[in-house]
Amino acid sequence: LNPGVMSMPVINEYFYPNGKLIAAGTLKQNQPLADLYKDIAKQGIDAFYKGDNAKKMVKAVQNSSIAPGKLSVQDLAAYKSKERDAVCIEYRAYNVCSMAPPSSGGVAVLQMLGLLEHKNMSALKPNNEKAIHYFTQASRIAFADRDMYMGDPDFTQVPTKELLDKDYIASRAKLITDTDQPAVAGDPVDYLSYAADDSYELPSTSHVSIVDSKGNAVSMTSSIEMAFGSTVMVNGFILNNQLTDFSLSPRKNGKLVANRVEAGKRPRSSMSPVMVFNKDGSLRLVVGSPGGSRIIDYVAQVVVGVIDWNLSAQEAINLPRTTNRNDYTSLEKGTALEAIAPLLTKRGHNVRVLDLNSGLHAVEVKNNKLYGGADPRREGVALSDLTDKNATIKF
Repeated sequence: LNPGVMSMPVINEYFYPNGKLIAAGTLKQNQPLADLYKDIAKQGIDAFYKGDNAKKMVKAVQNSSIAPGKLSVQDLAAYKSKERDAVCIEYRAYNVCSMAPPSSGGVAVLQMLGLLEHKNMSALKPNNEKAIHYFTQASRIAFADRDMYMGDPDFTQVPTKELLDKDYIASRAKLITDTDQPAVAGDPVDYLSYAADDSYELPSTSHVSIVDSKGNAVSMTSSIEMAFGSTVMVNGFILNNQLTDFSLSPRKNGKLVANRVEAGKRPRSSMSPVMVFNKDGSLRLVVGSPGGSRIIDYVAQVVVGVIDWNLSAQEAINLPRTTNRNDYTSLEKGTALEAIAPLLTKRGHNVRVLDLNSGLHAVEVKNNKLYGGADPRREGVALSDLTDKNATIKF
C-alpha cells in the first residue's frame, strides 16, 4: 500500500492509523461498519439507501478529491435491486446454469461449453495442447459475441436465448479449426446492429460458493472494481468503481454500443457464478471466481475439468490456467503449460506467459457428501462444519 495513492483521508487513516501501516497480527475493528450492519438488521435496506448513510455517501462522492461525482440522495433512494432468472444450457449429461445479463459472464461461459460439446474433450488430457487450443478458440468466439451483444436488458435488446440456441452454437462451432483465428461476432438475430464494446474492466472481485447440509446452495460473485474501488470510504466500507464496466465509447462507426452509459443503467460485468445440476435436478457443482473478464475462462475451465476430465473440484481448480479474450493466448507462468507454448505458436497463437491470478471457489457433491475446493493462488480456503464430520446433505 502507498498512502500517496489514496484519494481520501479517511481511507488513509483506516489503513495507516497515525501515519503507520497496520502491523501484521493487529486486530482491526471497524465500528462504523458494525453499527451500519446493526441498523440494517433493525430497519432493513432503507438504512443503507436512505437516511444518514445515504447522505454520507453522497457527500463523499461529491467531494472526492479525484473525479468528484454527481450522486444524489434521490439516486440512492430510487435504486432497486433486481431478481433475474438464471440462464441454463445442457452440457453433456448435465444442466449448467449461471447469471443472466447484464452479466456477460454467464452467457459466455455457457456458450463456451456449448461450443466445446462439439469436441471430444474427454478424450484429451487436461494439459494437452489440442485441448488448450480448442478451449481458447471457444473462448474467442464467446468473447466476440459478448463484446457485441451484452448489456443491461432493461435498456438494450440482448439476444440471450438466441446466443445459447443449439443450432446457432453448432454453426459457430464450425469456426473452430486446427489453427488460431480471431473471431468476429455472429448474427444470432438479423435485426440487431451494435458496435463492439471497449470497457475497461479490472480484476478486483470476490466470490464465495456455499452448500449446507440441507442442500441449500449459493454461488455469489461481487465486485468493487479495482482493489480499493473508487478509493472513497464511507461508514467503514469502500464505494465501488463499477462505472469502468461501461463502454468507454457510446458509439462506433455510426453504431451504438450495447453497453454504453445511460442514466439508471446497470453496467455489463463478467461475473460468472455457476451451478451444475444432474439430470434429476440434484446439485453436482457450485463454482465461481474473481479475475475481471478472465473469470469467464477460469470458471469454464473448472467445469470442463470436473465434467469432461472427471477431476475433483480441487484438482480442476489446481489446473494451470489459460485464457483468450479474442486477443492473445495466455498461459499461466511457472506451470506445465509453458512447455506447450511452441506447439501453440505453430498453430498461429500469439502466446504470452503470465501470472493468472484466479480465485476459484467450488463445492461439489459426490455420493451425498460435500467436497470443497479453494484456489491456491489466493488466500481463500475450503471450510466444512466441523461439528458434524459425518454429515450428508439432505435434498
